Amino acid sequence: MGRIPMSTADAPVHDGGLTRAERAALDESGRPVVLVCFVSALVWLLLGSLFGDVASLKMNLPDWANQWGWLTFGRIRPVHLNMMIYGWASLAMIGVAIWLLPRLLHAPLQVRGLAVAGIALWNIGLVTGNGLILAGRTNGMEWLEMDRYLSAPWLVLGGGLVGLSLFITMARRRVSHLYVSVWYALGAFLWFPLIYVTGMLPIYHGVEHAAVNWFYAHNALGFWLTAISLAAIYYFIPKVLGRPVFSYQLSLIGFWALAFFYSLNGMHHLIGGPLPSWMIATSIVASLMMIIPVLAVAVNHHMTIVGRFAALRYSPTLRFVVIAAMAYTAVSLQGIFTALVKVNRLTHFTHWTIGHSHTGVYGFVTMAMFGSMYYILPRLTKREWPSDRLIRWHFWLALGGITLYVVALSIGGVLQGLAMNDTSQPFSNSVIVTMPYLWVRTLAGLILTTAHLVFAYHVGWMLTAAPQTRLLPPWHEPWPIIVPPADEGPAPGVASWPASGCSSSGRWRS
Repeated sequence: MGRIPMSTADAPVHDGGLTRAERAALDESGRPVVLVCFVSALVWLLLGSLFGDVASLKMNLPDWANQWGWLTFGRIRPVHLNMMIYGWASLAMIGVAIWLLPRLLHAPLQVRGLAVAGIALWNIGLVTGNGLILAGRTNGMEWLEMDRYLSAPWLVLGGGLVGLSLFITMARRRVSHLYVSVWYALGAFLWFPLIYVTGMLPIYHGVEHAAVNWFYAHNALGFWLTAISLAAIYYFIPKVLGRPVFSYQLSLIGFWALAFFYSLNGMHHLIGGPLPSWMIATSIVASLMMIIPVLAVAVNHHMTIVGRFAALRYSPTLRFVVIAAMAYTAVSLQGIFTALVKVNRLTHFTHWTIGHSHTGVYGFVTMAMFGSMYYILPRLTKREWPSDRLIRWHFWLALGGITLYVVALSIGGVLQGLAMNDTSQPFSNSVIVTMPYLWVRTLAGLILTTAHLVFAYHVGWMLTAAPQTRLLPPWHEPWPIIVPPADEGPAPGVASWPASGCSSSGRWRS
């Protein structure tokens, strides 16, 4: 049986015009920073998973370990959220952006010391902020729990330094055309400090505080997590397949429609709250208008990969990234649907919302980061992934865990909403009906933690493995992983496929 390649071809698609040596030099320019980002992200992923499992278990056993204040649900749950959002996801995304932009701009990472300092400051902010939450000091706002005076400045300064390094790189680019991934990635580094500082300002009171809270929380998902994740997906799907993105114009429609409509979406989380009706109505309309960028992105991704779905069997990068693209479409359509007043009355204040958010942050963002790291790390370490089996275990555990998680909370959330809206039932029934689904949630969380341990172990194995001595290592194979039909020929700008490299079915030969 042929060997499944752990990394995929480095075919010149949208970073075309570069030789293999030039691409390697660009990768090297950001190599130390990217590796620090990825290792830091994995540490936060494991810690966040641990706290998430404890928080989930407390939904079933609320009195467990309550003798210690720092282990109460009110502290454990926000620590889990902040470790996963600002620790794992954000640092992984920053690493991907630092690796991606030099390739797309044909310029080495500029002022690398700024990026290194930025990552260090970001981690200082995370340690300080999460430590203070465990000690009982918090801002008390979702997604903004970390202390605005002792933690937030480190994140703003750290992210700003990384962004400055990237914008200087942008200014010294050697290309005139900007691929859509550049728009998304650099847009994220402009948007994040603006919304984060706005959300952290200590000038809001009462109802306006709730409005600003959801302005930030929703835009952090759309303008930070979504932007860089879509940048990665737009790069890796064409890159792995050795074919251009279906429509560049459609990709720009998706970008600008996201920029225009998404900022107004957050208020649909406050339907029924004491806010002006025009504010809620505007948010609902903007949420419905999100169908434009969602369909633009979905059609673009699907049409780029159509006819090449068999490649998912051979490329771990493509496997994770395509699942992420599908999850983006699903969670976005779900968000549009739940912005409708009648639907919101059923799902609001239920576990449905938790399942929905995990579809986005895990199914979309985390899967995109896993796929990106499977492609990037072999090029930075000059080593192939050591184990086919560990990659398969990681993928199926992650996919199975998040599917079980979302399905359980979606069903449980609907039943919970129906019980809460039934005036003939006591409120306690809305809690009792969710208990079986919360146990499934805990099981799913343990499965996801197992997937993370497998991935972290595999990364550690790769980083500590002996250097490989192959003359032409697999991360530099000059042909794509799938042979096109006989009447189609090689993709434009891609080298021909040597007959000894792949069989006609695309299976790698040992």
